[in-house]
Amino acid sequence: MAARPRLPLTKAYADPESRSARLFRRAQEVLPGGNSRMTVFMAPYPPYAAEGQGSWLVDVDGDRRLDFLNNYTSLIHGHAHPAVTEAAARRLRQGASFPLPTPEEIELASLLVERLPAVEHVRFTNSGSEAVMMAVKAARAFTGRVKLGKFEGAYHGSYDYAEVSLTSVPENWGPLAEPASVAYARGTPSAVLEDVVVLPFNHPEPACRRIEREAQRLAAVILDPVPNRVGLMPATPEFLRAVRDVTAAHGVLLIFDEVISFRVGYHGAQGLYGIRPDLTVLGKIIGGGFPVGAVGGRADVMAVFDPRHGRPAVPHSGTFNANPVTMTAGLAAMRLLDAEALRRLDELGGKLRDGMRASFTDAGIPGSLTGAGSLFRIHPTAREPMDYRSARQDPVESARLSRLVRYLLDHGVLVSPTGLGCLSTPMGEAELASFLDVFAAAVAAERQNASA
Repeated sequence: MAARPRLPLTKAYADPESRSARLFRRAQEVLPGGNSRMTVFMAPYPPYAAEGQGSWLVDVDGDRRLDFLNNYTSLIHGHAHPAVTEAAARRLRQGASFPLPTPEEIELASLLVERLPAVEHVRFTNSGSEAVMMAVKAARAFTGRVKLGKFEGAYHGSYDYAEVSLTSVPENWGPLAEPASVAYARGTPSAVLEDVVVLPFNHPEPACRRIEREAQRLAAVILDPVPNRVGLMPATPEFLRAVRDVTAAHGVLLIFDEVISFRVGYHGAQGLYGIRPDLTVLGKIIGGGFPVGAVGGRADVMAVFDPRHGRPAVPHSGTFNANPVTMTAGLAAMRLLDAEALRRLDELGGKLRDGMRASFTDAGIPGSLTGAGSLFRIHPTAREPMDYRSARQDPVESARLSRLVRYLLDHGVLVSPTGLGCLSTPMGEAELASFLDVFAAAVAAERQNASA
């Protein structure tokens, strides 16, 4: 076994005169709150990234951390993988974008069609959010219906309809069998809320009953099989099968959001579960580290985008859609992500989650882990969450998680403030051992904090 990397204290950013602190002061002068991505904000300010290589991310103050977040699961091969960067650089030298299609989009689309049996045609976008929006518009055009079904707490990007009931709370979330439609952004039109049917995740009977009642007005139900914001607990096979059966029976399209979950299997989560959705939304890993999104699915549904016979049912353009640099980098990344690479990541992911559970048990601190394949999420509670409501943290639990995440950040490991993490292919046993050493120390520190 390779020697585990030693992870020193990584707190240079915390100095009020650090480069990160100075950058944040400058950022506040030109960016609202000094920020363009809410997900990367942390109080009082974040360390700023300078460069990355493989499993490692270096901040502007010179501290190196093992990156167990990988730009929110999008960098399946870590930072600056030689094959991916060489392919992108080679294509960039020939031109970054054109007012014409390029061969690369056909190649990447062909790979996705080969890997996802439910996908016959693909259309590219520049983000997962845009891909979700286009999938919903396609479903409406195909079915002639307008309502969208989505699951409580699930994140599907920044489209108004997809955001409904993303962060509902006990005071407004309504009964479990029929969750209320709750606005996420202030100013969301009431008509948006009226056109979204919120469903309980991992509860097949009430979810299917509500789908049946609303079926004549439902264009689609969108479902993430391993939904991060819900709690990153995998859907049960029984739940997925029930939702697939009821939607098919009533002509409601089933959209799988595999922006994150595509990394859990060679054929995505749908391949693992043996479920064939009507449409699939992709993003993150398929772009090789560049902005990307895609919607794919049945040829008859995807035909709503077809311009060959005049104005299509769903017009769709985008200056940078399927740009050749993203397509080339994505193709290189996906070819590297073969069945053996995924098998190895799955094995390491299982070991990591087991090791983290053992740290909680050994320290006698409440904690649990969810996830699948190379994905994990830390829960600061002894509960085993199964849905959005059981995963929701109280103020004490939230504070515990914040302390654990900050300890990791200050001792050489990066995960999300929400406790989300993932592996990348450059990682091995040594990186896992280093992570688990730091995690055990973080849990031990939390034990001392609880007994103080």
